[in-house]
Amino acid sequence: MSEENSNEQAAQGNQPQFAIQRIYIKDLSFEAPNTPAIFTETWEGNTHLDVNTSATRISDEGVFEVVLSLTVTTKVGDKTAYLVEVQQAGIFTVAGFNEQDMGGMLGSYCPNVLFPYAREVVSDLVAKGSFPQLILSPVNFDALYAQHLAQQQASAEEEAPVH
Repeated sequence: MSEENSNEQAAQGNQPQFAIQRIYIKDLSFEAPNTPAIFTETWEGNTHLDVNTSATRISDEGVFEVVLSLTVTTKVGDKTAYLVEVQQAGIFTVAGFNEQDMGGMLGSYCPNVLFPYAREVVSDLVAKGSFPQLILSPVNFDALYAQHLAQQQASAEEEAPVH
């Protein structure tokens, strides 16, 4: 009987639903502006990673495109060895969640799903550029999302009129 109720609730849209419809590369760039001279340098690469996410509703049935943008810059001394920009995207069905949970799904959970794909693309491009292997460390998207919420709240408090 409880299984019937669960199926009935899901059919009515009361149950949270999550599904991956598609994962794809939306945009990709690799630059190695100082080759071939950079290959003669002693390799002591300093890598910097910028991470950004965005979500766009693409249908009223809870379908969203989530884009994880990674920019990886590696320098040797003051020279850029390479710059990799990847926009790894996915189309997800995310429905039946309250507003707070929906934000967490789109701002943390979906980027967590996309990150391994983006990390693989970065690693492959760096190797094809003939540079030492680069495997990006895991990213804590829960912490990044919490930080984003805190910044939004602080901005809202600053803009709020004082009575």
